[in-house]
Amino acid sequence: MAFSLDNIFGIHAQALEFRSRRSQLLAENLANADTPNYKARDISFQRAMEDAGSGPGKLMRTHPRHLEAPGDTATAAVQYRVPLHPSLDGNTVSPHLEKAEFAENALRYQASLLFVNRRLNGIKNAMSDQ
Repeated sequence: MAFSLDNIFGIHAQALEFRSRRSQLLAENLANADTPNYKARDISFQRAMEDAGSGPGKLMRTHPRHLEAPGDTATAAVQYRVPLHPSLDGNTVSPHLEKAEFAENALRYQASLLFVNRRLNGIKNAMSDQ
């Protein structure tokens, strides 16, 4: 019986990819907190997951000779953050907000990892029982 990893892990495989990319962006924001005119960026997780699905904005190949759609949905969902208190030097990074978002993202990343790990252990146990 053949099975797909997409069916086994569900949305968590894509969620891990997006959470990883978001951690990178948040770390870049924190690293550039003192850089003049730096604009804080973030990923809209909901939009990224919608883009990765089969929503109305999803490009589909309707003919075998059509080209693959370029780009990465995690990159496409990157947006500039609207600052709460813009600084005089044009920097839009709020270190307290970035740290809070980083901590929340790390927690959600670990939750997805835990789900994937439990799913793998379940498959491993099912295979060893036979």
